[in-house]
Amino acid sequence: TPHYTFNKPATNRYNTFMKTIILCGGRGTRLKEETEFRPKPMVMVGGKPIIWHIMKLYAHFGHNEFILALGYKADYIKHFFLNQKALTSDFTLDTQTHKTTFHLSSRTNIDSFKITFVDTGLDTLPGERIRRCEAYIPKTDNHFMVTYGDGVADIAINDLVSFHKKQGMSATITGVHPRSKYGMITTNGDNKVTRFTEKPILRDWINGGFMIFNRSVLSDIIEGETELQLLIRLAKKRQVSLYKHGGFWFAVDTHKELTDINDMWSKYDRPWIIWEH
Repeated sequence: TPHYTFNKPATNRYNTFMKTIILCGGRGTRLKEETEFRPKPMVMVGGKPIIWHIMKLYAHFGHNEFILALGYKADYIKHFFLNQKALTSDFTLDTQTHKTTFHLSSRTNIDSFKITFVDTGLDTLPGERIRRCEAYIPKTDNHFMVTYGDGVADIAINDLVSFHKKQGMSATITGVHPRSKYGMITTNGDNKVTRFTEKPILRDWINGGFMIFNRSVLSDIIEGETELQLLIRLAKKRQVSLYKHGGFWFAVDTHKELTDINDMWSKYDRPWIIWEH
């Protein structure tokens, strides 16, 4: 098991708080055991939806305003956040009048999120989902962040923000090392097996989400395209930077990966929970 070190929380002294779009609209077909009943960002990790873990990371660095780009089973996500007060508070209910008195002083560890819920269409592609959130990004905001609703990391968000501003590019994506889905074999010069390595972390870089865009990019998005098509066009113009994150990253794309991350949680191997450190 690789050893991960935590990124220290960065201060927000030199950074402007940004809105974060979380892409929540996909069907998550490779996780159909779960997504038949709930949207993928609502699969449970340690008793909380994975989207909550993502939002806690951003909020830890002061970026607590979110735009959820909804699609498949959007009502499920809306109901979860709308009903949080009742689920996390003591309250008195008069069943005759349905008058409810919430005893908010009983609440502990209250999340401080400001969330805009945007219906971006059932089968809309991710680039188009971003474009449909434009009305909720103030024209005075020069930048905004985007991430996927299924990946967690121990990334210092404000270091990412500082890097993006220093690079001066239209977009920054976070590069992470993927884990092989297969065991690897090492041999010597005589083709004798010297080692088996179970699903090692690879040396290549992939886009792990945690992206930042200049607001001007919104007008460059072509209707109906993916975020990858947008990034490819920007890269041809040399307008995409790669922020290399060598720490922990984990995406939940299959039932096996959901089981693995919950096993990590149960064993207190939780490197992405940096808000508790």
